[in-house]
Amino acid sequence: MNNALKTTALLGLLTGLLVLIGGYVGGTQGMGIAFVFAFLMNFGVYWFSDRIVPAMYRAQAVTETEAPDLYRIVRGLSQRARMPVPRIYIVPSETPNAFATGRNPEHAAIAATQGILRILNEEELEGVLSHELAHVRNRDTLISTVAATLAGVIVMLARMAMWMPMFGGGGRDEDDRGGGGALGFLFLAILAPIAATLIQLAISRSREFQADESGAQLSHKPHALASALQKLEVGANRLPMEANPATSHLFIVNPLRGGALFRLFSTHPPVEERIARLRALRV
Repeated sequence: MNNALKTTALLGLLTGLLVLIGGYVGGTQGMGIAFVFAFLMNFGVYWFSDRIVPAMYRAQAVTETEAPDLYRIVRGLSQRARMPVPRIYIVPSETPNAFATGRNPEHAAIAATQGILRILNEEELEGVLSHELAHVRNRDTLISTVAATLAGVIVMLARMAMWMPMFGGGGRDEDDRGGGGALGFLFLAILAPIAATLIQLAISRSREFQADESGAQLSHKPHALASALQKLEVGANRLPMEANPATSHLFIVNPLRGGALFRLFSTHPPVEERIARLRALRV
């Protein structure tokens, strides 16, 4: 299954899970309130992401005079992709990483850390920036916002369901639920939020693979991007970044570190698998 179909299927699965929980809870009004609340939160982040996210990391907008090489690479890739040149930022961090954000190509921003500019050669940096431009062109900010909204509603409904037995609430009578009442409550309270989170993360990972492939086709240098990912993974492990978990999916490599359980809930696929796919590409 290609990445576009996989993303569609996962979004459909999230929607189905939402409908299932809504039916169990039976409170369409409560579900509507939860949906509107989650939508407004995520829509605000989506609409103003090209301003909010750079500000979170104290990124400084740079001019062509201040960063001529960076501008030259981004402009060349943007022209090749037939996109407007995004605003360019430099993040004052020695952790090598980069991210792109913005609701569409006309309102996009690309940020590179000081660390990534130090350790990558020009071809590797071009590979990274092509990956970030691919995120913008593929509307990944919109896709991740839709996924976050659906997952957020599911989590809110699960929390509502946890309190329902205390107040005698519920969309169906206990007699109708039969022996499945306890199992249904367990699913709502514990398993549904975990399932929603894992599906959301799977969407994020799928989009990373897609951006790797699209970026490699844009730059025609999949091996340079693979080499950059290898360096960035080592750099991020040596010098973890103080990143907000809510925005960690925007970075080209996960800025957060953790053990085996953390990797299960990571927004990024394993770097080794990404490198193997890139090295197998023929562009």
